[in-house]
Amino acid sequence: MRYSAVMEIDVVQSKQSVSGPRASAARTLRLERAGISALEQAVLDGELGDAFDAAVACISRAAGRTIVTGMGKSGHVGRKIAATMASTGAPAYFVHPGEASHGDLGMIRQEDVILALSWSGETAELADIITYARRFSIPLIAITSSRESALGRQADVCLRLPKSEEACPNGLAPTTSTTMQLAMGDALAVALLEARGFTASDFRLFHPGGKLGASLTFVREMMHKGERLPLITPGARMGEAILEISAKGFGCVGVTDEAGRLVGIVTDGDLRRHMGPDLVAASVTDVMTANPTAVKGDLLTAKVIEILNARKITALFVVDEDNRPVGIIHLHDLLRAGVA
Repeated sequence: MRYSAVMEIDVVQSKQSVSGPRASAARTLRLERAGISALEQAVLDGELGDAFDAAVACISRAAGRTIVTGMGKSGHVGRKIAATMASTGAPAYFVHPGEASHGDLGMIRQEDVILALSWSGETAELADIITYARRFSIPLIAITSSRESALGRQADVCLRLPKSEEACPNGLAPTTSTTMQLAMGDALAVALLEARGFTASDFRLFHPGGKLGASLTFVREMMHKGERLPLITPGARMGEAILEISAKGFGCVGVTDEAGRLVGIVTDGDLRRHMGPDLVAASVTDVMTANPTAVKGDLLTAKVIEILNARKITALFVVDEDNRPVGIIHLHDLLRAGVA
C-alpha cells in the first residue's frame, strides 16, 4: 500500500510538471476522451440509443448501398466510415456533396440509404443531396449535434451527438467533434457486421492483400503435403529418422501408427538432447515426443503464429478428423507469406 501511495504521488507530481507540447497533447487526449465518454453515455441513456437501433435497422433493410456524404472535415471522416463499412461487408461509398450538385447525384439510387455528416447540421453544400433524398424517398440518416438543424429536421433518423468541448483552444478546429463522428461511424459498422454474422473468412474476401490478407489465409492453402511430409513408423530406428529430417528439411519428422495416425514427433531439438554414441541405433519411440500439437486445415495462419510462438516451435503437422497427417506448415512459410 505504501508503495502504491508513493507511486500515486509521483504520478501526480509528474503530471503537474509537464508543460509545453506534451501538456497540449495530454489536454487534447483528455478532451477527446471526454467526448467519447459522453457519446457512450448518450447511447446507453436511451435517446441516441434508440436512434442508433433505428439507423442499423434502416441500413440493414436497404437493398442498395450506404451513400456517405459530408463536407470539409466531416467529409474526411465520412470517407473513412464508407471504407470501413465496405470492408466489413456493408456496400458503401462516399459522394462529395459539391460533386453531387454537378452530376454525382446520379450515383444515388432509390434503394440506397444516405448517411450525412455535419456537426452543425447547417452545411449548405448538403442541401441538394437532402432535397434529392426527400424527392425520391431515399432514407436519410444524419450524424449531427443538432436535431433542430436543417439536416436534423429532414432526416428519417437523427443520430444527435452530445455537444462536447473541442480540443482546439480557440474552439474552432474540429477535433473532439470529428473524433466523435468517427467513433459513431465505427459503432455503426461494427453493429452491422455483428448483425450479419460477418466472420474472419468473410473479412478475407475484402482484404486479400498485404499482411492482413496473409494472416487470414487458411492453413490448408499454405501447407506442404503428399511426398513432402516427413513421416516414419514407431518401429524405425533413429538413423532413419535423421535421414528423413534431413531429406524433407522441416527440422522434424512425424511418427505415425499402423492406422496412419500421428502419435509422436522427433525434432532437431530432440536430436541435440539425446546426442550420444547410441543415438543412431535407438528406437524412435525412445526419443519422440508423444501426442504432439497439431492443427486442422481450416485454421487461420494468424492462429498458427500464436501457437508456434506460445510453444516455441517452428513447425506443425496438419491432421484430418482422424488425426492422420495431411500436411505440415513451417514458420518459414509464414514469414515468406508475410503473416509473421
